[in-house]
Amino acid sequence: MKHPLFRLLLIAVLTLTATELRAQRERLSPDEIEYVNKKWPGNKKSSTGIRYIIQKEGTGASPRTGDRVAVLYRGTLLDGTQFDARQDPKEPLAFRVGRQDVILGWDHILPAMKVGEKRLAIIPGSLAYGHRGRPPTIGRNATLVFEMELIAINP
Repeated sequence: MKHPLFRLLLIAVLTLTATELRAQRERLSPDEIEYVNKKWPGNKKSSTGIRYIIQKEGTGASPRTGDRVAVLYRGTLLDGTQFDARQDPKEPLAFRVGRQDVILGWDHILPAMKVGEKRLAIIPGSLAYGHRGRPPTIGRNATLVFEMELIAINP
């Protein structure tokens, strides 16, 4: 008979492995992957399934959970249809990171950015508006593309 501690350790390892596999699984459909790779060659994939391209390196610190950030952005559907934008540096979008003030994909990608960084982020529907979408503009499970710039962090 195996030691109870061994069983507990085995369960913990299996749980962590399953969690890691879910976190790194592909969230885009094969057609979306093909489209994204053609349109944005050289994109990278985060562990949460967000594809991205760093268009301009930033400097300094990265935001942490609870920090207030200011972001400029342009949001489009995968086909290029714009659904939202905030591009005036005098009126950026300001919110707290990790407080569900924005879509989950933003809470995942912003902590990897630095002030001044410009990034193109391709966010799968499951990390955006999910199966509900945001009618009438954003359909169910729509993959979204954001050109975003982190302009300030206020702890």
